[in-house]
Amino acid sequence: MDGAAPNTSAVAAAAAGNGVQAGAGGERPEDASKQNLAQVTASIQKTLGLLHQLNLNVSSFSSASQLPLLQRLNALVAELDTMQKLAEGCNIQVPMEVVNLIDDGKNPDEFTRDVLNSCIAKNQVTKGKTDAFKSLRKHLLEELEQAFPDDVEAYREIRATSAAESKRLAQSQSALPNGDVKVKAEH
Repeated sequence: MDGAAPNTSAVAAAAAGNGVQAGAGGERPEDASKQNLAQVTASIQKTLGLLHQLNLNVSSFSSASQLPLLQRLNALVAELDTMQKLAEGCNIQVPMEVVNLIDDGKNPDEFTRDVLNSCIAKNQVTKGKTDAFKSLRKHLLEELEQAFPDDVEAYREIRATSAAESKRLAQSQSALPNGDVKVKAEH
């Protein structure tokens, strides 16, 4: 049972950081989902507490402590039933890799770190390919400009006109109903 102690603090941190606020009427679906998640988290906390109490009862078991042990077992079964009913209202998908890591006694943050590192590596490969194509395009335009200067100039004019039209179309589509324009943050 000593291995369960760090998990209770992780669950408590998750419960404290989920930002659940009770709303009066007209709740959005994501608010209801957050509230369900908070209830499941509270149920998990209560179950962990009951398991800890059961551990203490079993480790110091005597015939006189049989009734409290049975009462705690019944409370645990009731809480597990409550948790299962509350969990039906939550739609959270956990990758099997995370469950396997937890079963192996490892930190699920390792999965997140590995996924992020994989994404970074794939992003770098894609950026390298994009840069190679840009370099090839530039080189081809330089070669074509030497061989066909008039055609390259016409191509650049068509490309500039097309780019201006695309920009105008994008701006007209990003207009909000109140007339404001969505502004993209430039990086």
